[in-house]
Amino acid sequence: MKQEVLLDTEAIVALVNRREQFHQWVTNQFKQIEPPLLTCEAVITEACFLLQNVYGGEAAVISFLQKGIIHPPFRLNEEVFAVEELMQRYQSVPMSLADACLVRMAQLYPKSELLTFDSDFRIYRQNRNQLIYVIMPEEM
Repeated sequence: MKQEVLLDTEAIVALVNRREQFHQWVTNQFKQIEPPLLTCEAVITEACFLLQNVYGGEAAVISFLQKGIIHPPFRLNEEVFAVEELMQRYQSVPMSLADACLVRMAQLYPKSELLTFDSDFRIYRQNRNQLIYVIMPEEM
């Protein structure tokens, strides 16, 4: 079982919404991961926004939090300078707040892997020059 897995927005959306292209793939990935999956509040906010028109979508995300399946240990107010630096460095991509928080989390959890569908994480680097290890469908 994988541990210290970071979780991006699209993976949450695909897990909750059975109509998403990678729903089955992400469901299979979740079976190989030991909870909790770590994330940030920006990712949770994005996921709830994207799931607002899916029946029970937002409630499912909240349920994951209540059950401890997803845990947001990241505190933006404590990491704001590092996050801002990342957003400046990658402004040409551009980097969202959620992505910057996840890159910072990859730095804080050096053994972590990131469950994502976002190919920008192949561009982003932690600690300036280190790859971020991603769990991503091969089609991405």
